[in-house]
Amino acid sequence: MEILEAFASYEREALAAIDAAASADALEAARIEFLGKKQGRLKDVQGLLGKASPEERPVVGKRFNEIKDAVTLRWETRQQELCRPKAMATAIDLTLPGTPVRLGRRHPLTQTIDEFKDIMARFGFEVADGPELEDEWHNFQALNIPDDHPARDPLENFYLSTASTANAEPMLLRSQTSTVQIRIMEQRQPPIRIVSVGRVYRPDTIDATHSCMFHQMEGLMLGRDVTMASLKSVLRMFATAYLGGDVEVRFRPSFFPFTEPSVEVDVRWKHGWLELGGAGMVDPNELTAIGYDPEEVSGFAFGLGIERFCMLRHGISDIRNFYSNDLRFLGQF
Repeated sequence: MEILEAFASYEREALAAIDAAASADALEAARIEFLGKKQGRLKDVQGLLGKASPEERPVVGKRFNEIKDAVTLRWETRQQELCRPKAMATAIDLTLPGTPVRLGRRHPLTQTIDEFKDIMARFGFEVADGPELEDEWHNFQALNIPDDHPARDPLENFYLSTASTANAEPMLLRSQTSTVQIRIMEQRQPPIRIVSVGRVYRPDTIDATHSCMFHQMEGLMLGRDVTMASLKSVLRMFATAYLGGDVEVRFRPSFFPFTEPSVEVDVRWKHGWLELGGAGMVDPNELTAIGYDPEEVSGFAFGLGIERFCMLRHGISDIRNFYSNDLRFLGQF
């Protein structure tokens, strides 16, 4: 299988480069090349998951995770070896008192985002990125949000100053990761199966479950005969994979301009329900705006709040803990 051969080649070259690193700088260069999340070769290898057939995906996804873990472990081991004091280093008196070096830890939201990407990769979704500074076309118009919709109110968004010319197009911090699905659809033809993970901005009142900046995972699947059953199956499997087999999920009818029909996705939390995001079938008007034929193409989209999933997973009751930089909190993860 060509995908597995590519995985094996990546593993051989990555392990060889890490073993050959004779300094911290050389090891960091190897990490950026083979494990970098933005431009590293790991991202290219992960992109191959979307090319696997449905029958191949379980084997390919499992092998990808094994290789990623093996390369990461080898890098961590080599890092410890290079940091270890040499026996002949007499310039430093190791008997003198001092403060032990404490290594930092990955933020719980970063851990959650990485696990989200891994889970969706096993479902055959590739990761797509887009800008956080957006125009009104991608943030509203292409998503079937009309001019008079409350979501476009300047008081409900973070608009930024633009050029001084009267015809300058307004720009804003994106209020949803749905903007990425528009950019992907403008560039590709179906079938499409992508997720986009990143920050979004809304001037919400900050409390235990809301923040003016938070993280979303946007999902999009387009093709032939994609149905609401497909959407509900993916979301149930995702919730089970991240939260465990006993998670209780429900779907409530709702309304979003860019999906029809639409649902809210809730999970059981404490003595009630916690909303995790919205979803639905991509509205035909959105498909038409991009240039697709809604008679030939169907699909679903969903947007999930990453902070709330992380809160559920770890029993966190206040979203503000993620942003307070309190090491007593962050050190638990």
